[in-house]
Amino acid sequence: MSLVVILMFITFGFSLLSVGNVFGSDVETEGDVLAIAVPAVAAGMILAHKDKDGFGQFVAVMGSTAIVTFGLKQLIDKKRPNGEDQSFPSAHTSLAFAGAGFIQQRYGWKYGIPAYLGASFVGWSRIDSKQHYTEDVLAGAAIGIISNLIFTKKYQDEKVAVNLAPIERGAAVTMSLRW
Repeated sequence: MSLVVILMFITFGFSLLSVGNVFGSDVETEGDVLAIAVPAVAAGMILAHKDKDGFGQFVAVMGSTAIVTFGLKQLIDKKRPNGEDQSFPSAHTSLAFAGAGFIQQRYGWKYGIPAYLGASFVGWSRIDSKQHYTEDVLAGAAIGIISNLIFTKKYQDEKVAVNLAPIERGAAVTMSLRW
């Protein structure tokens, strides 16, 4: 599994280099590519794990992120630094962080750190290219992350899971069995 994810990140890294070679070293274009690549890596991880539950959670995360982001864009209709409309929040950033947050919440920090680095580059590229203000990018990142806190559960590969949860006067131990 780790090899599959590493290969996907390498493939997307090379796609960024080739985009840079074709269009010049354009931070905005590289950010555009990563805004698609990070959620695509999340989808690839779902396929690699044959994770049916994860697929449903991913659809909920991406769908809710898109609805909230585009709803706020219509409602607020803030001017961009370049003078165009609908700056708040950054859709590129919210979708990239939704993908990164899914990877981290579902499969752990081992995969989440590179995904968050990619999503952070997307946010920075939106500010650098004068497409968004800092608050637009921060709001987009927050929407993507919060969607994951609501819909994404940690992937359980093992058949027996034991968890400890705090309760009012102590702790509860839960055990679940998958078959």
